[in-house]
Amino acid sequence: MDRPPVSRGFKSRRQAPEAARLPPGQYLTTDFPVLSAGPTPDIRVADWKIALQLGGSLLGKWTWDEFEALPQTTIAVDIHCVTKWTKLSTVWQGVSFDDLLKVVGLSEPPNAYVMAHCDGGYTTNLPVTDLVAGKAMIATRYEGLPLAPAHGGPARLLVPHLYFWKSAKWLRRLRFMPKDEPGFWESRGYHNYGDPWREQRYDGD
Repeated sequence: MDRPPVSRGFKSRRQAPEAARLPPGQYLTTDFPVLSAGPTPDIRVADWKIALQLGGSLLGKWTWDEFEALPQTTIAVDIHCVTKWTKLSTVWQGVSFDDLLKVVGLSEPPNAYVMAHCDGGYTTNLPVTDLVAGKAMIATRYEGLPLAPAHGGPARLLVPHLYFWKSAKWLRRLRFMPKDEPGFWESRGYHNYGDPWREQRYDGD
């Protein structure tokens, strides 16, 4: 199967010095620590599907091959974990949220919030404004290789400007919601939004 062309992703801009790219309370790492709420699921791409929903209505659903045939984007971004590590200049490839909307014929999001649903029962909530305009993707590759299961493969949400628990692993469904509601960690004391630059780690921060 011919792969679609890969774009260069986010608008290029001169990177600030490393110290300026480190949110408060974070430390730099060259590793990629693995942190999960439960065991890593065994997901075969032949059985994998992903869906986009509006409430209980299906807007689109893709098998692995169908999803791989969608427009692809490559981005280089810094990522920040709530456990205080930051990793700079990570490279990801996948389908941007903007392109996913275009594929289902939406010129704009139908609701203000999205809930991400994943294997293992994990969920996380996000404002749509944090997914559009090149801010988020469904990532299937990291550093040019298929995304490893321990890091959320075969596909994870990637929202790099928020703490990394918002970049939900093992993604299966994105559901539009008219009102916000907490996800897995948000209902267990984590901050509802999770901005690293404001140190929004826990409820009340």
